[in-house]
Amino acid sequence: MSQAFEQISEQLCFGGTVGIYRHTSSACNCDMRFAAFVPPQAKTQAVPVLYYLSGLTCTEENFITKAGAQRYAAEQGLVLVAPDTSPRGEAVPDEDTWDFGKGAGFYLNATQSPWQTNYRMYSYVVEELPALIAANFPVRGDRAGILGHSMGGHGALICGLKNPEKFRSISAFAPIAAPSRCPWGQKAFTQYLGEDQSAWKDYDASELVLHKADPSRLILIDQGTGDNFYQQGQLLPEAFQIACEQAGQPLSLRMQVGYDHSYYFIATFMGDHIQHHAQALYA
Repeated sequence: MSQAFEQISEQLCFGGTVGIYRHTSSACNCDMRFAAFVPPQAKTQAVPVLYYLSGLTCTEENFITKAGAQRYAAEQGLVLVAPDTSPRGEAVPDEDTWDFGKGAGFYLNATQSPWQTNYRMYSYVVEELPALIAANFPVRGDRAGILGHSMGGHGALICGLKNPEKFRSISAFAPIAAPSRCPWGQKAFTQYLGEDQSAWKDYDASELVLHKADPSRLILIDQGTGDNFYQQGQLLPEAFQIACEQAGQPLSLRMQVGYDHSYYFIATFMGDHIQHHAQALYA
């Protein structure tokens, strides 16, 4: 696993720095990029780290430029890390659609041809990227949280549920909370994982929580009622809520009246999410 990386850009921001970085990924077999905000507190001490997973069509830059998270991370003393959403490059297989292939990695490890060689975003987020961050940034590796939006909300839920020893806190904005039951998830899972739906359960938060519940850890989800993807049945937060109730998993599902699926929605409630993670990571 390579620990070398290249800095593409860096700017001062709220007393800290925002940078874009590139490295060769052994998990995804291509070059990958990520954004990182390092708060001013990290100049003198190692601080907790919060990973953000973006949604369909996004790159490593959407969150760091649109969410307004750096102000809150600077106040709370958290490093923010936002990876790209999928492998990239001419050799990486793709499909001529916005909801599958490049920009739509779904944070799983594909098992079907031709996707299995590169589309291993689960291993990248859970193993390779944290190792790279720990080796090169002033973070406390034992104090990490994870959040995300839409497809990235799905990723945050499954990565957090399956790896409580790595991610102490979880939150999501408008996650694809039951992908086995919605068109987006069914399309992605069929092509990445195959027709056997038993394999899908390992990447479906509403299935995982039934046997991965943690009564000591509160999950925070914000969902806008004006979100057209919610209204179309792509997100299904109520399915996850029912599963949490059955499993005894603490959940705060906040239905935000009138808010849509955009970064305006995310920016509005980002402060609450940063505080949610800071409380857990500094406890």
